[in-house]
Amino acid sequence: MEIDAESKPLLVFAVPQETGPFLRRARRRWGKPVDSKRIRRGANGLEVTEWPVRILTTGMGAANAVSATAAALDAARAPWVMTCGFAGALDPQLKLAAVVWDADADFSGTAWLMDSGAVRSRFLCETRVAVTAAEKAVLRKRTGADVVEMESGVIRALCRERGIPSATVRVVSDTAGEDLPLDFNALTTPDLRLDPFKLALALIRSPGRIPELMRFQRRVQSAAHRLAEVLAGTPV
Repeated sequence: MEIDAESKPLLVFAVPQETGPFLRRARRRWGKPVDSKRIRRGANGLEVTEWPVRILTTGMGAANAVSATAAALDAARAPWVMTCGFAGALDPQLKLAAVVWDADADFSGTAWLMDSGAVRSRFLCETRVAVTAAEKAVLRKRTGADVVEMESGVIRALCRERGIPSATVRVVSDTAGEDLPLDFNALTTPDLRLDPFKLALALIRSPGRIPELMRFQRRVQSAAHRLAEVLAGTPV
């Protein structure tokens, strides 16, 4: 595959719910995207939206994150990579919609992150969603991490292999002391996409969870907008 002559920073998200609010702010900041490209990733296409930064949505989990990010970096160089999205709090002091970050020593945007009000934190990259407060407490005790997510650790390991500075910037979507409304691990396909049939069946079996799920979705949406507000200041 041809390598683009122009090198642009790459912002990586897992799911559209994370990407959407930032895409809207990017349109306001930079206008119409320069280009959108389809990159082959196995049997699937992968869309990369082009502005002064490139914005990639990989799908959930380590396998999706690594294959999609590698394909995007093979297609075009990047001076730095930032992995963004939701994270579950393990530190009881972290509140909903708090923006948290960590970065390599040679990441050029460290001063911006410090000025943004985001909290430097220790990240744990896991293979499953931490669903209950009890599970989060175990992870906190075992690792000392402040937040947990499913993609940033493997993306940044890939960047280190390629000599690309990287950072993690995420927003707390659920606090340490709360349970999620559903076990989302049980509601996904083998490639970690939300399965609408499994979700519908779970809600049919437990209709009392519907109001709780709707409240959770509103809170997550609010957190995504807070993350987009911080990312809107991305130095480019």
